[in-house]
Amino acid sequence: MADGATVSTALDLAAIRAQFPILSRTVNGRPLVYLDNAASAQKPRAVIDALVATMEGGYANVHRGLHTLSNEATEAYEAARETVARFLNAPSPDTIVWTKGGTEAINLVANGLGLSIQPGDEILVSEMEHHSNIVPWHMLREGHGAVLKWIPILDDGTLDMAAYVDLLGPRTRIVAVTHMSNVLGTINPVAEITRLAHAAGARVLIDGCQGAVHAAPDVQAIGCDWYVLTGHKLFGPTGIGALYGTAAALDSLPPYQGGGEMIETVSRDAVTYAKPPHRFEAGTPPVLEAIGLGAALDWLSGFDPAAVQDHEAALYARAMERLHGVNGVRILGQAEGKGAILTFAVDGAHAHDVAQIMDRYGVAVRAGLHCAEPLAKRMGVASSTRASFALYNTLEEADAFADALIRAREFLL
Repeated sequence: MADGATVSTALDLAAIRAQFPILSRTVNGRPLVYLDNAASAQKPRAVIDALVATMEGGYANVHRGLHTLSNEATEAYEAARETVARFLNAPSPDTIVWTKGGTEAINLVANGLGLSIQPGDEILVSEMEHHSNIVPWHMLREGHGAVLKWIPILDDGTLDMAAYVDLLGPRTRIVAVTHMSNVLGTINPVAEITRLAHAAGARVLIDGCQGAVHAAPDVQAIGCDWYVLTGHKLFGPTGIGALYGTAAALDSLPPYQGGGEMIETVSRDAVTYAKPPHRFEAGTPPVLEAIGLGAALDWLSGFDPAAVQDHEAALYARAMERLHGVNGVRILGQAEGKGAILTFAVDGAHAHDVAQIMDRYGVAVRAGLHCAEPLAKRMGVASSTRASFALYNTLEEADAFADALIRAREFLL
């Protein structure tokens, strides 16, 4: 939580929505019902104002200048790093590396580990992973001879923990799993996953791009080696993310890119590298974006996480109640305690058609494979439609979603 922030234990939805200018617009002549939050969340006035204020009155490159503007920008940039550390309950800002998003953060770790991967070393991922937590490990399989093993999921969308235990072995090097599925909404038992992996001698990366938004992450309680988040899902700007790593985990990785800022000394014959986190932050950093993410997390930390989770759960429950008994709509993933993501398939209809018809009623949902093709195959669907709720959504919008879906289904029959 930001220093001095006041936590609200009740959500004033009217006041919250007033902070999001885009929510007042219309789409196709109807009020916008934005339910594509798992892809990217909208931005509150606090983030917009932070970006504008920095560009208008406080922008300069960081770490390199001795003038006032550079010092002010550096202070704001590093304060944002401290905000991320507080948000994740990381032990130190030095354990937070700025990246351009969750995908780059995972690639940073995978590239560094690739230097020590031997043929036959095993990497465990789950069937519910986003492509960003699959493809980098496939690249280690292709380039280094690693063996990719898949942790199966059960029909309700929960991870098969018994199968996970059986997959762990002496050649397991890395376990890479999502904190919360971007398709199913399943929240995985990441602390237990980490404990078991460490007992087997493996290291753990948690993809927290959804979990950081909905599951109140605490990296010290989880115990993982690395945790990844992305800013644009956390009500912040695009082009910014963060990698948390324990001091030992970050020290074990070589530089990801070369350039300015990530070095200590450079000569004709040698180079020495900076300590983490700056070792991984070559070149001019995303100054504005980092400040914007810090503002987003300061804003988000003003709310009681339990109140937000209860509200989102109520939105999901309302939508599910409205869809009860509607024939031809299959819900994907109904794990107990799941997050507020409702992904579904309509019998005899393509997801793109469903989403386009719903858009006519002002309801914005996502359609396709959701960057999780192995999961789609596991669930037996060629495509699906996803509604994902956020703290600014209302029960009336959950009703509007259900109404639009029912109309789309009727139209497509």
